[in-house]
Order: sequence, then C-alpha cells, then structure tokens
Amino acid sequence: MQLEEAKEKFIQAWGALGSNWGINRTMAQVHALLLISPNSLSAQEVMDALNISRGNANMNLRALIDWGLVSKEHKAGDRKEYFFAEKDIWQVAQQVIIERRKRELKPVLKILEDLKTMEGDQKDEEVKAFVESVENIHNIVGQADKFLEIAIKADRNWFFGALIKMFSRKSKQE
Repeated sequence: MQLEEAKEKFIQAWGALGSNWGINRTMAQVHALLLISPNSLSAQEVMDALNISRGNANMNLRALIDWGLVSKEHKAGDRKEYFFAEKDIWQVAQQVIIERRKRELKPVLKILEDLKTMEGDQKDEEVKAFVESVENIHNIVGQADKFLEIAIKADRNWFFGALIKMFSRKSKQE
C-alpha cells in the first residue's frame, strides 16, 4: 500500500469512528487529515484534500477548534489561516473526554439534580417509582462522571496500568 492510499484509508476509517463517537463524519475526516499532516494546512488545502466545500471546511475547522482538538496559526507574510491538530493521541483522548463530559454528562446531571427535588407523596407508587428511577440514573451517571474526571487527570501510564489490572481481574473471574 502506497502512502496516498494509506492516508485515504486512515481518513475514511477515522471519519467512520467519529460518527460512532457522536461527531459528524466530515469533522472527523478533517481531524484525521490534520492529525497525519506534518505541517499545518490552510482551509483551501483541507478543501482540496477532502473534496469538500469552503463552508463545510470552515464549519468543521471551527468546530474542531471549539472542541480544543485543532489550533490555528498565521504564517509571516501570508494572510491565510493555517490549522494543525494535536498529535499526542493521549491529549486528544483527554480533550474528547473533557468535551463529551461537558456537553453530555454535565447537562444530564443538572437535570437529574433538579428532578430529585420533585415534591410528591412518597407513599404514592408512581412518585416512589419515579424518584427511585431518577436516583438510580443519577448514581450511574455520577459514577461515570467521576470515572471520566479521573481519566482526565490521570497520567497515561497509571491509567493504562489500572485498565489492564481491571481487565485481567475480570478475565480471571470468568
């Protein structure tokens, strides 16, 4: 497999993975292109490489900047903006966790906290079932949030060591 074919295969695979992670395919493909590019790229170069429109390129570059996965730079004597991605995949993973936690878990936790203050007769079966369900969901989402907070703060060696221990214990139990 030649370099161009390998790059195309990687970009397509990263795009498909991105869809599974909750971001759009093109955004993931732009990220993939910038991940494997040794130099920062202009929006025009992104458009040409991925065969996408200027609006699509600009929208996805801005979204990647908002996610903290891409930065922009200016080159002396050039009016264009250039974009580059963080190359350290551990940092990328941590940034994705930070953003998903902020965009998904925190709002759910806020709603669940609000719901826990619901007033009602605790002897009423429907109220009791509702409160119990909300508390159970809050507990599991809260645990997930704590786990992600640990993952964000963790040193990569500690994190992967703990993960390996967890899986090796689980496989011994089976």
